[in-house]
Amino acid sequence: MYQPTIFSENALSNDTFLYQDLIALFDDCFASSFNTRLVKGSDEPVYLPASGSRDYHAIYFAHGYYSSALHEISHWLIAGEERRKLEDFGYWYVPDGRTAEQQTLFEQVEIKPQAIEWILSTAAGYRFYISADNLNGEATDASDFKQAVYQQVIEYSQKGLPERAEQLRKAISHFYKTPDFINVNLFDLSLI
Repeated sequence: MYQPTIFSENALSNDTFLYQDLIALFDDCFASSFNTRLVKGSDEPVYLPASGSRDYHAIYFAHGYYSSALHEISHWLIAGEERRKLEDFGYWYVPDGRTAEQQTLFEQVEIKPQAIEWILSTAAGYRFYISADNLNGEATDASDFKQAVYQQVIEYSQKGLPERAEQLRKAISHFYKTPDFINVNLFDLSLI
């Protein structure tokens, strides 16, 4: 079993989080049971089901960014069995530069993944930033999106996370020595 780097409680900042630790935690949880690996990618993150050239499912995250890994993992954690057979889970994606209407559609499918990402980030003691992912698109007001993500966090705290998400949350909180429950008091809507 991989032994991730341990940081003292006082030393943790977003700059000290290693994507290699997240890869190890994810692989410990899911490499055997779901034949899925977390992989450092380059520019564009993507989920690719196993194929002739790769005998495992791969979640590629961008540039070794810890936050990108958490985000891509979150999509995988809510994808059902059939979606996990499809490239990028079969979701449409319009890149940065979306219209207001396209942005609204984007935000609707991002509520649950970003809520899980926020929960996982908090379990690690890592700062979460909501991602509208539309810097060059039509200007929109993200306040409703932020509120929807926050409400989803509250719902998950009350009703529980999906099974795989809870498994990884527990592994992350154990590794980073954070509370082993979703403490809604740690989620501040004004900070995202």
